[in-house]
Amino acid sequence: MDDLEFRRRLFADPNDDDPKLQASKNASVTNRKLANDLINLDAQLKQAMDVDVPDDLAEKILFKQAGQPSVKSDRRRWYPALAASVALVVGIFIGRYDITPIAPAQAENLAQIAIKHVDNEAPFIRHVDEGVALQQVNAKLSPFGNTFKALPGHIYYVNHCGFGKMHALHMVMQTEVGKVTVFIVPETSAELETYSNSQVETVVMPIHEASLVIVGDTGQNLMPVADSIRADLQQSI
Repeated sequence: MDDLEFRRRLFADPNDDDPKLQASKNASVTNRKLANDLINLDAQLKQAMDVDVPDDLAEKILFKQAGQPSVKSDRRRWYPALAASVALVVGIFIGRYDITPIAPAQAENLAQIAIKHVDNEAPFIRHVDEGVALQQVNAKLSPFGNTFKALPGHIYYVNHCGFGKMHALHMVMQTEVGKVTVFIVPETSAELETYSNSQVETVVMPIHEASLVIVGDTGQNLMPVADSIRADLQQSI
């Protein structure tokens, strides 16, 4: 089941227990989180729509039909409340999540986002050396469905960061080609991509339901670094 079909069926019925849908749900951390959020949203909508009906509503409706106008003001009190409750729940969900299916072409922007992020963060972490241990790295990495079997090099810095509209792992490490910046992004890139300009080299590589993005200085050969990091990664889900 492709991503578009998975999302279409999930939005139609978050509680669908079809085996194929469940398999797609458990295929990645991102899919599982979306499914759980939609199930919670469905429950909130049901709760919002569970509005107590006035005991005398039937009588008031009959009076209305008989030409009694007194019911109108009472109905106006609880109908908008129901609509507002539903709108609030839906609005919160839409505000928190982009429900538009991710197109493969968006993966082309991962390198550009990474380069901009490195430029913005450089003044703050350029001279940082926290000597991060394997356990600390894996604690930060586990929400993305991956862990390291062994550290791929000396880790100067690791933390979560904003990456475009997503959250990613941000890591600065020493490698055989020098110091590089590594991102683990919870979006699968369509294929291996490289990009370079007069200042930087980048590699974007698909890994375990995510993408590995590496940014280095111009002239650095990042492919061996990417291959080494991918080999040291293992799925944790």
